[in-house]
Amino acid sequence: MKNKFIALIVIIVVIIAGVGIFILFNQDIIQNGDTEYEVERVFEDLNFAQPVGLYDPDDGTNRLFVLEQKGNIYVFENEKTTSERTLFLDITDQVTFGGEMGLLGLAFHPNYAENGYFYVDYINTDRDTIISRFEVNDGDINKAEKESEKVILTVEQPFDNHNGGQLAFGPDGYLYIALGDGGSGGDPQGNGQNRKTLLGSILRIDIDSGDPYGIPDSNPFVGNTEGYREEIFAYGLRNPWRFSFDTETGELWTGDVGQNAWEEIDIIESGKNYGWAIMEGMHCYQSNDCDQTGLTLPIYEYDHSVGRSITGGFVYRGETLSNLEGKYIYADYVVGKIWALSYEGNTAKDNQLLVEVDQAIPSFGVDRNNNLYFLSFDGYVYQIVEK
Repeated sequence: MKNKFIALIVIIVVIIAGVGIFILFNQDIIQNGDTEYEVERVFEDLNFAQPVGLYDPDDGTNRLFVLEQKGNIYVFENEKTTSERTLFLDITDQVTFGGEMGLLGLAFHPNYAENGYFYVDYINTDRDTIISRFEVNDGDINKAEKESEKVILTVEQPFDNHNGGQLAFGPDGYLYIALGDGGSGGDPQGNGQNRKTLLGSILRIDIDSGDPYGIPDSNPFVGNTEGYREEIFAYGLRNPWRFSFDTETGELWTGDVGQNAWEEIDIIESGKNYGWAIMEGMHCYQSNDCDQTGLTLPIYEYDHSVGRSITGGFVYRGETLSNLEGKYIYADYVVGKIWALSYEGNTAKDNQLLVEVDQAIPSFGVDRNNNLYFLSFDGYVYQIVEK
């Protein structure tokens, strides 16, 4: 989600590296092109304002939740004929909305069916990142208790972009949190390589121990004497807007939004340094010669002739698109293309264009059956289907 200034009109202004790019989007977003796949709109009677996330609580209720960037969460039945949605939570009065700021992430506790806990990532009125826990209403599973908010973590943001925003529980039961480098351009504060700040990192915390949280003993910087933040799981990231876990292997995948030239895909591992702002993609950022010692390079990159702002997705584990099994599905926010990346180990083998649409793609989502969805800023939910 790189410098995305979003409006409810058909012209969207995207500011990239200080250059204004005006993109005119058609009302009908579908452009299937010469591929074996096409786009299908689902939940056709439902429309959302700037949706940035779709989530399944995996609580046996067959419901989906959609985040609106301005601060609303809606819930609805996961049926294609669904015509009604319910406002689950409204924190618009607490959220700074605009550009890359807003309500950015949601994660349901692994034991949500019993405890009703869920977690959100938003930018507050002081323009800082807030990670908070809320609880569902005891008498109505489609209503959250706004007054139940417990702030888990506050991270000061020096600028108004590169906020990250993704939250997800890993297979280990810990909560993972994506934070960008703090914004502006070129990481002026050096946060990507500074382990004494939480910025430019993916964090891992234990929300079931400690108050407000604990640090897993296996976190890579636990017990260090240099003053490094023990919450850090991996660092050297510019803006890991969306990440996900492969439900089969447990691997953590992210798309890290680039600066002027390269977008990248990383498999995130404990303690690794992914290079920003020494590297952009597989290339030295500020010179032709840089020290790459100890850096982990991306498994795939593409330059800005292809796209300008990667939207991380999911390794496909559904049943309806058998030819995509095990491939990493991702998009570019600016150009509206969705690809499937084939890989072996940590090496990319093939990158297949699946579909192209005439809209910004901010996020993907999966339901409990691993059916894959994507959102667009026309306000609808879509799926990729075979022709």
